[in-house]
Amino acid sequence: MAEAEKGSATTGSKEGNYLKAAALYTQAIKLDPSSPTLYSNRAAAFLQLVKLNKALADAETTITLNPQWEKGYFRKGCVLEAMEQYDNALATFQIALQYNPQSTEVSRKIKRISQLAKDKKRAQEVESMRSNVNIEKHLETLKSEMSKMLGSEERFKEMFSFLVETMEIAVKSWHGASKVDPRVYFLLDKEKTQTDKYGPVVNIDKAFESPHSHGNCFSFLRQYAEDSFSKAACLVVPKNIISYPQVMI
Repeated sequence: MAEAEKGSATTGSKEGNYLKAAALYTQAIKLDPSSPTLYSNRAAAFLQLVKLNKALADAETTITLNPQWEKGYFRKGCVLEAMEQYDNALATFQIALQYNPQSTEVSRKIKRISQLAKDKKRAQEVESMRSNVNIEKHLETLKSEMSKMLGSEERFKEMFSFLVETMEIAVKSWHGASKVDPRVYFLLDKEKTQTDKYGPVVNIDKAFESPHSHGNCFSFLRQYAEDSFSKAACLVVPKNIISYPQVMI
């Protein structure tokens, strides 16, 4: 009877009916509770149904029933992967490979999980850096210089806030995508600027290709700042796109 249930469940899995397969494997397990294959197959069905805790429990039972069968470790590794527990998944797949060194399926999983673990670690580092960005602290020296130069407290606060916000955008972009787009950020006058015509950001990705394009770009930007009644402008550009020595005025 257990073999009949197993056969029907296997058919259900192949047809993509994982709910039916899980139910049939459950019936088969009642008839043959010591079969690691049944638990392994039900774990696979539960994984497809995204019932991860149940899938993990079945994978663990598979390992308990047959500790030297790589399939139990493979199932467990797949569940841990779905849970995004990449370090644990990698360790589990490596155990599976020990019991079946010829398995290309396990080897592919190890390669994939290794990359996912690196990507997750990088994402966590980026998020940590984002949450710890404190541009204002790094601009402390400039802050005192700007205060003396601008005089007006209100004007100083507006300018400095604009600078901090602009630099935070650039730093977060670098942490998130490992690149910074060359742009000029403008502090527009809320009362005078025609916002339907002028925006707060201008892309200048072609500005540094040659002295000619550089000169034209900066002439345009000066006119843009004047026509848009900008109170301030901040140029953000990655060093690696500057292809020749320049002096910015």
